[in-house]
Amino acid sequence: MWKRLRGALLAVLLLADVAQAVGAADPSKVVRMPFPAPDDGFDMVRSLNQYSGWLAEAIFEPLLTYDYLARPVKLVPNTAAGMPEVSEGGRVYTFRLKKGIRFTPDPAFKGAPRELTAQDYAYSFKRLLDPANRSPVASFLDGKLAGMDKLVEQARKGAKFDYDAPVAGLQTPDPYTLRVELTAPDYNFLYLAANVALGAVAREAIEAYGEQSRQHPVGTGPFMLKEYVPRSRILLVANPGYRGMSWNFEPGSDPLDQQLVADMKGKTMPRVGQVEVLIIEEEQARWLAFQGKQIDLDWLPQIAAPSVLNGDRLAPQFASQGLQLQRFIEPAVTYTSFNMKDPVVGGYTKEKLALRRAIAMAYKNADEIRLMRNGQAVEAEMIIPPGIVGHDPDYRRLEKYDVAAANKLLDRFGYRKGADGYRMTPDGKPILLRISREAAVIYQEQAELWKRGLDQIGIRAEYPVSNFADNQKAAIECRLMMWGSAWNADYPDGENFLQLLYGPNARQGNNACYESPAYDALYKKAIALPPGAERNRLYAQMNRQAEVDSPWVIHTWRIRNWVARPWVKGFKKHPILNAPWLYLDVEKH
Repeated sequence: MWKRLRGALLAVLLLADVAQAVGAADPSKVVRMPFPAPDDGFDMVRSLNQYSGWLAEAIFEPLLTYDYLARPVKLVPNTAAGMPEVSEGGRVYTFRLKKGIRFTPDPAFKGAPRELTAQDYAYSFKRLLDPANRSPVASFLDGKLAGMDKLVEQARKGAKFDYDAPVAGLQTPDPYTLRVELTAPDYNFLYLAANVALGAVAREAIEAYGEQSRQHPVGTGPFMLKEYVPRSRILLVANPGYRGMSWNFEPGSDPLDQQLVADMKGKTMPRVGQVEVLIIEEEQARWLAFQGKQIDLDWLPQIAAPSVLNGDRLAPQFASQGLQLQRFIEPAVTYTSFNMKDPVVGGYTKEKLALRRAIAMAYKNADEIRLMRNGQAVEAEMIIPPGIVGHDPDYRRLEKYDVAAANKLLDRFGYRKGADGYRMTPDGKPILLRISREAAVIYQEQAELWKRGLDQIGIRAEYPVSNFADNQKAAIECRLMMWGSAWNADYPDGENFLQLLYGPNARQGNNACYESPAYDALYKKAIALPPGAERNRLYAQMNRQAEVDSPWVIHTWRIRNWVARPWVKGFKKHPILNAPWLYLDVEKH
């Protein structure tokens, strides 16, 4: 009798917790924000799209996440009941899951409640490595899980990937225990366990929707997809079955933290009932929408910086509106990649190295900062940006803007000018660069910067226009000659940036399709080391090797100026997390 009563009491308490979480999310509380480029769906096993990642963070849940306020960043449990047990010298991680977490109701579950289990994470990890998915982030786990390589190799040879085959590196001894065994210690593995690409998906949903899983996400997170108009508008609503989270973060030394704690401490989250995301690619249109109060939260478009900022503060007319400003160097780097397999700019012979280095020296980053970014950036010295482990503030690039030196280099290696003043390859063929870009005005400005520099060294170029998602897909497939892009930190270690040039990651994030035995050897040596001075030294050597080979033209580290309306409470931009909506409240306005 007592067991039955105790079970009934626990059920009532669980229902009360769910009711409290549901009641906390007010449908009338809406946060509206823009994306400057479209997503490409919500399946993060198949996407590198930053904006897809923002949305997926609100829908899918990895085992771990980050403390919202802690700086430097700090990992904390998410769906895991606590931090994992680590054994066998850092090769084995045992995660215990919280009980009672459920996926959002979906026809794939045939009307039955579907609880999150350890098997869902095992399945999700395997999906990342299934060759049929061609995951651009397969490197997160490739070669790292004990016993998995054989399964992957069989699938690469044409066999269907066997999701039911036992694998030593992924064991689920009970529904709430996941045991991960690595082939060698990986000092960034816990950061990977906090990445949305390793968030849990339900096998039934993936198999039911197939390719449509990109537009039909089924997760356990605080929000779920309600409306989706590709490349136009996305509407998320609070997940009524979400377990709820108490806003109880400890303030750090940042004065902003004290205000956040005063506004938010003790609240059950999420409070926001709806998140509306609008795709607004033009900076001017985004700023007009913010000024018209159609947007609550955004980073300040660079076009607006001269009129909105007074140094590092808001100008008086904007401060008087109660706008909140957060200003910092973003943990990201902007660059233009060369396709190292392209017959014109690719290759590793001395004349090809000379061509790429001359092209790089023709681009003036100072003009990009002044004209294109309105002063809201600093010139990048290395691939790893400030705030990321491995960044060296004393590192300096060997070659920068120098048109005279670029011309001498081209002359020396046989790139002669024709009668029209434009250069030819050493075998007499005209050079025509194709620098792909997006349609927004800011990228037209960058094309003009490229033309100005390239004209001075006698190289002709054209600038084909497409949208971000299509350009990214083509770049992953090594089909773009050159493309300007950026990389934001997935986790706070330099490896996350340097893996973008690791040879085996070609078609998996290495959009330059760069393959250097010297670089790859340094990479392998570095990731085998624990964090510290020796690993950082190898990171610097990898930067230098990439400079010599020039698969990238490194541009800037951007300064971000996040602005929020006074009715948005609880906002602080996290260095790694992108989707802030779980942590916000909105006052009536």
